Amino acid sequence: MTRIIHSRKKCIGCAYCVEIAPAFWRINDKDGRCELIGSSMRKEQFVLEIFEDELTQNKMAADLCPTKCILIE
Repeated sequence: MTRIIHSRKKCIGCAYCVEIAPAFWRINDKDGRCELIGSSMRKEQFVLEIFEDELTQNKMAADLCPTKCILIE
């Protein structure tokens, strides 16, 4: 299974991920940073396991992220 790893502290809230994969990403109203919906915190990073059919849109979000705070592995 593939995992999304989000280093939220690096996020600047550009919201490319929200536009590309809104089922997985949202903007936090309190600090303006993006959040990985349904993820769990592991070692100061948020992690979410996804299925293969969910990979394309999240890979695109990771590729477009200006701070490279989204990793797909």
